[in-house]
Amino acid sequence: MRIGIDARFYGPVGKGLGRYTQEVVDNIIKINEVQAETACDFVIFLSPYNYDEFIIESEHVKKVKINIPWYSWQEQIFFPFYIFKEKLDLMHFPHFNIPILTPVKFVMTLHDLILIHFPTVRATTKSAIVYKFKNFAYRLVLRSAVFRARKIIAVSEFTKKDILNKLSVSSEKVVVTYEGVSNLARGRDSLFVSKINPQETKIQYHLGNNFLLYVGNAYPHKNLEKLLDTFILLKEKRPDYKLVLVGKADYFYNRLRDYAKSLNLWQRENLNSPVVFPGYVPDAQLEILYKEAKAYVFPSLYEGFGLPPLEAMAKGCPVISSDRASLPEILGSAALYFNPEDKYDFLAKINRVLDDEKLRNEMIAKGLKQVKIYNWWECANNTYKVYKNVLFSK
Repeated sequence: MRIGIDARFYGPVGKGLGRYTQEVVDNIIKINEVQAETACDFVIFLSPYNYDEFIIESEHVKKVKINIPWYSWQEQIFFPFYIFKEKLDLMHFPHFNIPILTPVKFVMTLHDLILIHFPTVRATTKSAIVYKFKNFAYRLVLRSAVFRARKIIAVSEFTKKDILNKLSVSSEKVVVTYEGVSNLARGRDSLFVSKINPQETKIQYHLGNNFLLYVGNAYPHKNLEKLLDTFILLKEKRPDYKLVLVGKADYFYNRLRDYAKSLNLWQRENLNSPVVFPGYVPDAQLEILYKEAKAYVFPSLYEGFGLPPLEAMAKGCPVISSDRASLPEILGSAALYFNPEDKYDFLAKINRVLDDEKLRNEMIAKGLKQVKIYNWWECANNTYKVYKNVLFSK
């Protein structure tokens, strides 16, 4: 059997989707190699940005470079020809952006329905007219995909229920496969973590000894403006505290910086501003931030899985999380929850963690235990079983 995987998101280029795609692809190939006589052949479709990053030596794997942007009209028109050319028996798309004219049977991973729940112009850099057109196209592509997919992989029970409620899909069609938690540092970076001086890292980013941490993007549903509103209140009691927001600078982070500036929490020329925007932080140093932070704060209004707070737990950082969507399911009793629309509830939970050392230590211990539930090998193995189920079912 010949299986294709759309891996254009593979690696850092695809951010969260990139990590999911990379872990699934890498682990499925390892699983496939030990299948002996039942091994499948894989065709991995990559972009020019990650083609050389995917290094594999296997007679069962073929790399194909396609210069087709995500969410583009070229994706809809030209990608099906590449799929047809490879004579595939099955295709796996790790996201909803699936060509309507896909010429083979396929499975898809649906991480969330954010664009259905939050159809707001604030979530795009486009004009209102362009955004409405793209949102219409998104809904068209999504509904076509879920209708034609042989199986839909959901990353949580919450996401499965959301899919069933919003897209009228049969329960038998949706398979829940949790994501995993991996070590942040890869390759040579992992060798440097133990050699980095935590104090030097804190000096480099102007953090001080007391800070709260957030790592991720700044899309509107992440609710980071509410985090800034809450942080102002925290500063009244704890003037020495800083808030560190780690994420690659883009339109949404620029807008958040402007909001922080309006609250007198950030100034470009002031290296000691209460709110720190370090931009992209290398994995080795990011691990130091997790380990040195007093708490990881996650005020998101909607998550299909919630990988960032799990990664914080894996590094021994206590997590204060929103109580919405999939987060209670995924984080279990290891996090302290708050209402993300109530800054006073948020503030009370932060103060509770900072004031109670025993509670912090209990949360760290529970977090380290919680992350053991999720591993990428299991995620990939369950995904591989979905492939086999579709391939050999009538």
